[in-house]
Amino acid sequence: MAPHSSLHPARRPLTPAPFVLRLCLHLLMAGLLVLAAVRAHSAAGTVAAAVTGAVYAAGSYLPAVRDSRRAAAVWLGVLGASWLAMLCLTPEALWAAFPLYFLQLHLLPVRWSLPAVALTAGAAILSYVGHGAALNPGVFIGPPLGAAVAVATVLGHQALYRESERRRRLIEELIATRAELAAAERHAGTLAERERLAREIHDTLAQGLSSIQLLLRAAERALPPGSPAAGHIERARRAAQDDLAEARRFVRALSPPDLEHGSLAAALERLCEPGTVAGPYGTGAGPRVRFSASGTPVELPTPYEVALLRIARSALANTVRHASASRAEITLSFMDASVTLDVVDDGEGFEPGSVRPSSEGGFGLPAMRSRAESLGGTFTVEAAPGQGTAVAVSLPLSPGNRPLPAGGPA
Repeated sequence: MAPHSSLHPARRPLTPAPFVLRLCLHLLMAGLLVLAAVRAHSAAGTVAAAVTGAVYAAGSYLPAVRDSRRAAAVWLGVLGASWLAMLCLTPEALWAAFPLYFLQLHLLPVRWSLPAVALTAGAAILSYVGHGAALNPGVFIGPPLGAAVAVATVLGHQALYRESERRRRLIEELIATRAELAAAERHAGTLAERERLAREIHDTLAQGLSSIQLLLRAAERALPPGSPAAGHIERARRAAQDDLAEARRFVRALSPPDLEHGSLAAALERLCEPGTVAGPYGTGAGPRVRFSASGTPVELPTPYEVALLRIARSALANTVRHASASRAEITLSFMDASVTLDVVDDGEGFEPGSVRPSSEGGFGLPAMRSRAESLGGTFTVEAAPGQGTAVAVSLPLSPGNRPLPAGGPA
């Protein structure tokens, strides 16, 4: 323990029990020194008791003793020397050995405190014998018994203190972990809500405005040129077109952060960067992941981009957690009527029919399948033990999907 453990207030507020114990140690040492001074047979013995008391009192107020273990050890050596001098002058000084045991055990490391306690007990016995007092069993039993009680008390207290500190740190870690988990859950809930709102706006408002625009365009073509109603229909169609563009901007603003500053292909390529796959799942380096794209990229609805990115991330998570793979590949393919995402690894593989949801996981594949089918797509898994795993999702494209510019979306 630190030098101030027994004599000085710690930097943290003392609880009532340590304060009372410290006060009792001071009173015990003062009482024993006063008793030795009163019963001393010479003035020298009284002076030695007074000097010992002054040295002890100094240790309670000197800042160096409070802040430095080395200074505390020096102070304890001076106190021990003054006690030995008093012990040579009066046998009553041996009773001060008991509080000295506690000081030595508190202020010195265990490898030094135990020998110091043993030497103090031996000095007390030799002093009593050297002064010619009548020998009795208590002379040889008392000091060692007191030393044993002090050792058991101090070491037991230190063990309890360490256990209390360990539990305190554990509680602090649990509280911090709970706060981090709550923050992660709030973040995940925010992303899920953003995705839900984007999907709802796309599937309702945006689709409705698109249908209104098409109907107005058809009505505009059906009217004779120069008709008075044609101008109103043209203005209504342009208003619907502007509102549709605004709705699409809302949908894109609510898309996941990975898609905010680039295309789906760019987000998938970032997912393959070293450390990105392993980082979120805490599995070390992870497999080497490569991304490739084929076909002519077209502008995809935001729900498509979100679904494909989420499925790719979930598939890679399964690869990292369960496959023990060294390599994985993500392929994004644009075809005339569909867009396809493939995630393939060279891991251990499994029996697809044996995967069941459980408390330990297994919800990834059903969630990916549900996400793909909710957009009218298909989801397939090809795997076999020892032959790796291939996950494929295909989403249908409408003829109105426009090709992306060469540099990707703005």
